[in-house]
Amino acid sequence: MFGISEEQMTQLGVTVGVGGLIAYMCFIIFKLAKESNAGKTGTFVLFLVLSFGMLGFVAKGVIAKILGIDG
Repeated sequence: MFGISEEQMTQLGVTVGVGGLIAYMCFIIFKLAKESNAGKTGTFVLFLVLSFGMLGFVAKGVIAKILGIDG
């Protein structure tokens, strides 16, 4: 379809889909901090702690790209 393989289409879908979910989770964390009147330090701590999973996903992609691992 459109000159790309099924594998490329799946990789694009996963990248865009998970990227969208990460952006939505950042919005949720921001909204949580705002509604709870967390302040600057509290907001920082919320983003730090709740973003470790997202950081792991991004790091996995970067490490795979650096090492030339396809997957």
